[in-house]
Amino acid sequence: MKKIYIIILVVFGWVGVAQASELASSDKLLQLQHEWAHINYELADNQKEAAFEALAVKAHAWSAEHPNKVEPLIWEAIIKSTYAGAKGGLGALSLMKEARDLLLKAEKIDAKALNGSIYTSLGSFYYMTPGWPIGFGDDDKAEAYLAKALVMAPNDMDANYFTGDYWLEDHKYKKAAEYLQKVIDLPNVENRLVYSKGRKVEAANKLEEAKKHIH
Repeated sequence: MKKIYIIILVVFGWVGVAQASELASSDKLLQLQHEWAHINYELADNQKEAAFEALAVKAHAWSAEHPNKVEPLIWEAIIKSTYAGAKGGLGALSLMKEARDLLLKAEKIDAKALNGSIYTSLGSFYYMTPGWPIGFGDDDKAEAYLAKALVMAPNDMDANYFTGDYWLEDHKYKKAAEYLQKVIDLPNVENRLVYSKGRKVEAANKLEEAKKHIH
């Protein structure tokens, strides 16, 4: 009887540790998301590069601690890509390649993680990055990845935003407007108000641009 009691304690002890670990991981994810949104939407442009560089270091430390966990890989990739955007130049391209490789690694672990964020991010990378021989950009891959993201999460704010932006870049203005309007109409993402408001402002600006070309 004593042995069974000890086994029960050990099992439930491990469950408690696992739950605590998951909670800590969730808290870390939310912290990175909040910091990213603050930098992206609330800091002046001349402050963003240094702030994203510092945040990328934090994100890498988290993913290095959990090399087989998908969420740290995804968010290290997202942060590196936005750091690349703030940095610009040839250094930005190497960061984008690193970010892409992180997402491809994450896809092998759990392609459905974080509401299809892997495919949304890959799609955005492939249309925002220059094509060969400078970079790895590829509009066909971008469209395919974004389509996967929307199948997986049709009401995801980012999936709709980047799909709309992709069609805007491709001069398909009516298609672009449809997705950008949806971003504006979607409810705010829980616990991510700064991000939600910022993304909707971006969508509204892109929608205004698209409407100029719709007759």
